[in-house]
Amino acid sequence: MPASGLPRPIRVAIVEDDPVFRSAFAAAIAAATDMQLVGVAASQREGLALLGGLRADVLLVDLGLPDGSGVEVIQASQTAWPGCSAVVTTALGDEQHVMRAIRAGAAGYLLKDSSPGDIASEIRTVAAGGSPISPLIARRVMALLRESEPAAGAGQAAGRAETEVALSARETEVLKLVAMGYAYHEIAQRLEVSRHTVLTFVRRIYAKLEVRSKMEAVNVARRQGLLAD
Repeated sequence: MPASGLPRPIRVAIVEDDPVFRSAFAAAIAAATDMQLVGVAASQREGLALLGGLRADVLLVDLGLPDGSGVEVIQASQTAWPGCSAVVTTALGDEQHVMRAIRAGAAGYLLKDSSPGDIASEIRTVAAGGSPISPLIARRVMALLRESEPAAGAGQAAGRAETEVALSARETEVLKLVAMGYAYHEIAQRLEVSRHTVLTFVRRIYAKLEVRSKMEAVNVARRQGLLAD
């Protein structure tokens, strides 16, 4: 905590080639009193160079950069900025690239045309350890995961079978809402509990399913029959 006694602002960096969206993200961050913009890049090369500067807590990354993929920037950020959470800024239609970004270490997904308030809210969520994902993108990604399940099931049959676990009724309820694309603060409102309580349930779910992300949790739970389609 700074010497002033006030919490340190959330440091955010942006890698986005579209000037309109880049300006929109920057404006949303500037309007948030608890955030600080520490770097802006418009290409993969600039994004990788950005990682040599002041470390960000949250990195907003566009996947379709003019000189390469934002996935490489996400991968590099995991080493250069330990503890930094990468959020993919995406438009509908980019879902095929989502799985690569998940494997690279992306913590969440944000639609590019989100409102300034939603942009700030999602940055706060990921900075607090959450994994924001737009409901629209969540539905598209879940469709892709369901399509890949037969192949995944065949591979598992040849190897170690997953150990089925039991989730409590509340944990199942939280996971269902996560699968529907709700953010943690929205789940807290629907269940009339605190956001901290929701995060506690999520941590328990991750531990039981032995996963590290929302998408992994939902995919494993579906394969084990813990979530109805």
